[in-house]
Amino acid sequence: MAIPGSSPKKALPRPLSQRDTQELFRRLAAVIDPKPELEFGNVFQLLVAVVLSAQATDRSVNQATRAFFPQRKTPRDFLAWGEEALQEATRTIGLYRNKSRSILGLCQKLEEEFGGEVPRDLASLMSLPGVGMKTAKVVLNVGFGVPVVAVDTHIFRVANRTRLAPANTPEEVSALLEKRTPKAYLPQAHHYLLLHGRYVCTARNPRCHHCPLADLCPAKELS
Repeated sequence: MAIPGSSPKKALPRPLSQRDTQELFRRLAAVIDPKPELEFGNVFQLLVAVVLSAQATDRSVNQATRAFFPQRKTPRDFLAWGEEALQEATRTIGLYRNKSRSILGLCQKLEEEFGGEVPRDLASLMSLPGVGMKTAKVVLNVGFGVPVVAVDTHIFRVANRTRLAPANTPEEVSALLEKRTPKAYLPQAHHYLLLHGRYVCTARNPRCHHCPLADLCPAKELS
């Protein structure tokens, strides 16, 4: 999904206090099981799934990858399979042609420059075709357990609505969340905020009456 951030910068409110921030994460941790909804068997498959998930639902990605992940677990497997076959297998996913080209491109680079292994640092991940900061941070966090926060449209919305990390761009939100999130919650912060935004703090008709953060949230227009 497109992430806000290209519009002119606006004045930002003060972020939540550290006390309220601690309480916010405590409540989310009490009601959310912080597990990824994308299905994968190894870190390479996670990388492929995240690339496919751009502007698509996790459900649509899972439906497609279930058919080929069991047989294709490495970059070499995908290169041998080929772009035409990959496109056919992912045609139900938005932008599948561009994504297939990116996946084959990153597979080639992984083989040539990283010994067929997914790198564990942000710069190397972002050097791969089709991999931006959000995708790279998802792989670092979910695949390698690095305490970083990948910001998608859901997390961007929640961070600004709650004033947890008010900022104009996803990159700024990510930096603020990594700075302000209590250490105990930082490793799973991505999933707490993502799942809260996906199922409760939705873009349209947010479920404020069922929200565990309602009394902490300063989004007056939603109250």
